[in-house]
Amino acid sequence: MNITKGFLAIVCLSAATLGVANPVIVGSKKFTESYVLGEIAKRVLTNVGIQTEHRQGIGSTGIVWEALKKGDITLYPDYTGTVTEELLKAPGISVDEMRSRLAKFGVGMSEDLGFNDAYGLAMRRDQAEQLKITKISDLRAHPELKVGLTPELAARSDGWKPLVAKYGLKFDDFRTIDHGLGYAALYAGQVDLKDCYTTDAELKKYDLTVLQDDQQYFPLYRAVFLYRLDLPKNALDAISKMKGTIDEKKMIEMNAAASASKDYTAAANLYFGKESAPAVAESRLDELLRLGQRHLILVFGSLLLAMLVGIPLGIVASRRGLVASGILGVVGVVQTIPSLALLAFLVPLPFFGISTKTAIAALFLYSLLPIVRNTAAGIQGIPSGIVESAEALGLPYAARLRLIYLPMALPMILAGIKTSAVINV
Repeated sequence: MNITKGFLAIVCLSAATLGVANPVIVGSKKFTESYVLGEIAKRVLTNVGIQTEHRQGIGSTGIVWEALKKGDITLYPDYTGTVTEELLKAPGISVDEMRSRLAKFGVGMSEDLGFNDAYGLAMRRDQAEQLKITKISDLRAHPELKVGLTPELAARSDGWKPLVAKYGLKFDDFRTIDHGLGYAALYAGQVDLKDCYTTDAELKKYDLTVLQDDQQYFPLYRAVFLYRLDLPKNALDAISKMKGTIDEKKMIEMNAAASASKDYTAAANLYFGKESAPAVAESRLDELLRLGQRHLILVFGSLLLAMLVGIPLGIVASRRGLVASGILGVVGVVQTIPSLALLAFLVPLPFFGISTKTAIAALFLYSLLPIVRNTAAGIQGIPSGIVESAEALGLPYAARLRLIYLPMALPMILAGIKTSAVINV
């Protein structure tokens, strides 16, 4: 379910280029703080007269980084620890060296925004006190604890595996879980330990304690913006003025507001002052019409493409044999690929990126199976007597297909198209 939600978010947001003429595109990762910082950047740029758009929750670090390098977005918030450990694979390098290496990708890095949002491990305060756990090394004595970890940290080079190796930890129950849902699971007792960001609002909301990193495993994660070096000078000047303007207390306050209301724009307004209003506000009706248009283009575009490709493939697959088995096997395998994995594969390819065509391509691939399968089944289900009669009349295969097979298989084909449409929506 979480993967599907993430996929739908990326699919809907990836069409944002429609109807917009060369705006500055602010991207964000799929967690609250990134959304809020993205909204702040959008308003900072809008306030100086720059047309700006914010694509919320594009995906994990790798997806957003590829989008920035390819020019699908113009800037996004990130952290120095992520830059050194994950993007550059060069732990411990200086800020100047970071900038030098990023420049090779056509990317620049802003000044420090003023706060550190490092990784940490969190537990319920009452359980930690009961077990006398105050630091990560204390976990060695408690392999029975249930661990719920975000997928990104579980896969990172500076993530979970080297952490447990450094501290000598071992747990009997380990699972991955969405960052936001992980806090609810921790509060409900479904997990006992999860990773966190040290400015997460949920730490205060659920009365959690962050374990001391007594072997200093996690590097500093100072908040910055990564931007394309072709960013207009007035936009860069506006972002540069954010240097040192957000401390940990302010970031926790904004995260708490965003978590409570799910209104990231309102939470970002706290950066400018509670009584401050956005310079340009889009009405709910305008937003609904804009997003509705994108949704229709994605659904009908991908469905039409799936029909144009799927029905001919289904006709070929109806004739049985190795080719038919191969077609049904391939489209069946595509249907089993996790949606975020498919997007992560498509985004770095030269033709795609974070764009409308990537979303349509992904939806097209997921729509093929019902159309191909039902077309083949509908033709194969035609009574043998009718097939033999058509052949006895001496009609060529194309004529039999057009005049007899496809009309008789039409109910099955339409059922497959309906199933594909439901999958798309």
